[in-house]
Formats: sequence, C-alpha cells, structure tokens
Amino acid sequence: MKSILVTGGCGFIGTNFIRFLFDLPDKDFVVVNVDKLTYAANPENLEDIQNQFPNRYFFEKVDICDQIKILEIIEKYEVDTIVHFAAESHVDRSIVGPSDFIQTNVFGTFSLLEAIRKKFEAGIEIRFHHISTDEVYGSLGPIGYFTETTPYQPRSPYSASKAASDHLVRAYHNTYGLPVTISICSNNYGPYQFPEKLIPLMIINMLEGKPLPIYGDGKNVRDWLFVYDHCTAVWAILTKGKIGETYNIGGENEWENIRLIEYLCEVVASKTGENSSKYKKLINFVKDRPGHDRRYAINCDKIKNELGWSQSVDFETGLDLTVSWYLSHLEWLNKVRSGEYLRWIEINYGRRL
Repeated sequence: MKSILVTGGCGFIGTNFIRFLFDLPDKDFVVVNVDKLTYAANPENLEDIQNQFPNRYFFEKVDICDQIKILEIIEKYEVDTIVHFAAESHVDRSIVGPSDFIQTNVFGTFSLLEAIRKKFEAGIEIRFHHISTDEVYGSLGPIGYFTETTPYQPRSPYSASKAASDHLVRAYHNTYGLPVTISICSNNYGPYQFPEKLIPLMIINMLEGKPLPIYGDGKNVRDWLFVYDHCTAVWAILTKGKIGETYNIGGENEWENIRLIEYLCEVVASKTGENSSKYKKLINFVKDRPGHDRRYAINCDKIKNELGWSQSVDFETGLDLTVSWYLSHLEWLNKVRSGEYLRWIEINYGRRL
C-alpha cells in the first residue's frame, strides 16, 4: 500500500482509523481523506494530522456518489487501496428519512465500485475494503451469535441500505473479479463519536441534568467494540485478509442498554465527584422505536483464528478512556452540538454538499 483513500474520514470511525494509520511505525504511505462533510463529519478532528503530515495527508471534499471526481482523485493520488467507511449510520434518522441512506450507502458504494471497475479494466488493480454493520443480520434471540454465514435479515432502512451495499461489493468481486474484502462490526464507542449516538449523548445529558432516554424496557442487547480495536482489525484484514472474504469484528462484550447506562452513570460520577444516584435518577424509559432489534452478538472466531487479531481494550478500560476523553474535550462537544463546526467548514471548505 502506497496510497490509501479513506472515505468518510471526517466521521467517527474514519477519523480514528486515519489517526491509527499515522501512528503506525515505519510507514510512509499517502492517505487521502474523501468526505462529503455532512452534519456528522468534522475535518477539525484531523487538523493536527494535516499540519504534521502535509506531504502525506490530503483532504478532498467530495461526494462519493460523484464517480467522475472519485476517478480523478484515484488518478491524482495514484490510489491503490480504498477503505470505505462513508455512510449514513443513525438508525433513528433512517426511519424518519430513508432517502439519504439509500443514496449514500447504496448508490455511493456503487459509484466507488464502478470507478474501481473502470481502473481494473484498464489494468490498474485497486484493493477495496468495505465496512459494514452487524445490523444487516437482523435480530438475535437470547442465545446464539452472528457468524459470517448468517443470512441477512435487515429490519430498518439503515440496515437494509448497508445490506444492499454489502451485496453489491460481493457481486462486483464475483462478476468482475475486483479485489474486495468486507468487515462486519458491532457497536463502536470511543473518542470523536458524534453526540447523537448512545454513549456520548448519555454523557452530555448527565452533565446537563437532562433525562437519559432508553427505548422500551431497556433490555435490548448490544455488543460493544472500542474503536481502536476496530482499527486494528481493519488493518489486519488489509495486510493479511483473503480477497473475497468477509470478517466479523466483535467486542465479545454484550450489555443490556439499561445495564450499560447504569454503569456509565457510575463511571461519569467517579470522574465528576458526584454520586452515581444523581445520574441514575435521570434514566427515563421512552416508547420503543419501530423495528428495534432485540439483541446483536458477533462471533469473531474467523478473524481471530485466520488473521491473529484480538481485542486489546477491555470494556471497563475503554469506557473509562472514552468518558475521560469527552470530559477533557468539552469545547469540541460544545462546538459540535452548537453547529459552530459547520460554520468553520463553510469558511474553510465552502458549504457542505
């Protein structure tokens, strides 16, 4: 790998992955960050990287649906690897407005694949790694785990759009021979996550004394993965994974939503000097959302056995690091929540696409 294009690099996981790439020792590859800069993207996340590596890090404000511009970027930077994070990812938003999810997640992935196919037919091979979600598998009962052979049963517009993009990636491999890999991961948490997601939202609400809304009875189960471990897994696939294969990436760390929030209250209390009961009193059960999957749990034996990957951050440590990061980055939080960063984007990059 000499030139890596990362889509959605200004989002939560993309930001962490780019930072991970520049922390790798003895590497001198170029990293090109292609991001549309929608509401959850923040190029300020990587300002220090841009300043520190002006000859290796490049940002392009481009919509992945624009195949012509994607081809121009591939040629400009002689891209040989694409890691595709860019996606609309918030389930609640997909229920209210599914159109953006179909456009970005399905058509955007199609556009990238078409660009790669055109280069492939011209004799230039570009490795494509596609990031997916365990939500494509649907809902589990109280026992069992998702494996790479679990049939797809998406139950929300978001998961359906990701399932469609997964199928496109596999089809382009089988039909055209494109060198692709896919990873399917569980819920990520960690620094730089946009505060509409569960953990940062709850931290903010605790600090402001606002209700902590929990859907239904709070017993929906999710498998939580620290974002750094997701980055190491993607790197393992890029460097050791088999072309055409899919790899599940899980935290092997299941929590009921109510138990997670109660524990998060204790972690935040330990760092703010408050009694955890102050925060637990804010827990508020709200009407369940439509199509709310009951349980996700990933079996990740394949990536462990075949590529030698394993999680390096246990949940207690990861959550402690996450809470500490948000408490020490309140200015970042306030700028994101106020929309001030969107004005910064307009000044530096023009209006968001």
